[in-house]
Amino acid sequence: ICEKLGVKHIDCDIIARKATEKGEEGLNAVCEVFGNDILNTDGTLNRKVLAKKAFKDADSTELLNKTLLPIIKKMVLKEIDCDKVILDAPTLFESGIDEICYKTVAVLSDKEIRLKRILARDNITTEQALLRINAGKTDDFYKEKCDFVIYNNADENTFMDDFLNLLKEIFELWVKLKN
Repeated sequence: ICEKLGVKHIDCDIIARKATEKGEEGLNAVCEVFGNDILNTDGTLNRKVLAKKAFKDADSTELLNKTLLPIIKKMVLKEIDCDKVILDAPTLFESGIDEICYKTVAVLSDKEIRLKRILARDNITTEQALLRINAGKTDDFYKEKCDFVIYNNADENTFMDDFLNLLKEIFELWVKLKN
């Protein structure tokens, strides 16, 4: 949908996956910090093993962020080649990329809904999913930091309507700023 609107979409989760591919700087960095036992026998990242180590407590999550986010930030900045970009960045503030953003939007949902979605998407245990949720920032953190908040508690069509309306509002603000 972004392409139809003339907006580039950058998914920072995809960039994070690229950063941790075999032979990449990010994978080497997390191995130095968390050990080579986070690797599969073929040298690729075992995400479940890394997640178990990185999300076990706040210090471990912070260590993962300090290790990987600068690498991801550098990769994201290389991808920005126009002035209309949407960054889908779960760790926008932790990485410091927010400093280049005109407006920031938090997409939040109730914890139970997040849990259900993570379980369906990642095929992990409830305990593992809760570790990931609890390792993240609170909703209040995002409400305080972001310019706008969208709640994604309904179906995809409702979310897309809300998103497009907000995007229109942001574009109108941006055009006024430019003129």
